[in-house]
Amino acid sequence: MNLAALFSGGKDSVFAVYDMIKNGHEVKYLITMLTENRESYMFHYPNLKFTKFQSESMGLNHVFWDTKGEKEKELSDLKKSIESVKKEIDGVIAGGLASKYQYNRIKAINDSLELKSMVPYWHIDSEKYWDLILGAGFRVMIIGVACEGLGKEWLGRIIDQEAYKELKKLAEKHRFHMAFEGGEAETFVLDCPLFKKRIEIEEAETVWDRDSGFYLFRKAKPVNK
Repeated sequence: MNLAALFSGGKDSVFAVYDMIKNGHEVKYLITMLTENRESYMFHYPNLKFTKFQSESMGLNHVFWDTKGEKEKELSDLKKSIESVKKEIDGVIAGGLASKYQYNRIKAINDSLELKSMVPYWHIDSEKYWDLILGAGFRVMIIGVACEGLGKEWLGRIIDQEAYKELKKLAEKHRFHMAFEGGEAETFVLDCPLFKKRIEIEEAETVWDRDSGFYLFRKAKPVNK
């Protein structure tokens, strides 16, 4: 099946692409929505322009689409982005895990365009999900936090086995979704089996406001493995 993927560069979208390719599908396009709204209900905000390094590393076509990120109006922008590649695809990949808000809206758009919705890890157990991601050799960095229990010290941190154990304890204590499906955190994949080159962050800035913040990349480069 020929597919396009909604692509933020985070663990969910990259892992969904990885799953689809591993299972014999062809990913014709990655679609990244460049939102102006850091509180968008639909799209990730930080470091989106650096997803170009990921697409280049995977050798995949990449479509960038601007949106102001206004609630509901951003759905029109999403539909236009999918329509731009519709003639070449049979379905759309999304990395959703549990958010009915996003799932229902993406599915409605795909249904209206007569495209299949591919959401490979919908309702997967969070611990099993992290085991699959880490077991596959993904290098995942936290680039945004917005919940009780995840402080400034988590920004820029790589989720290795030690960090995963800490994350599990914090999720149990503070009752947040361990895979961040409620917007508790945002991530960026620096390396995975699909990447011909890993991504190295050379310069970054931590931006913190009261109880949430971002780790914003200023300079990055692809590096040979």
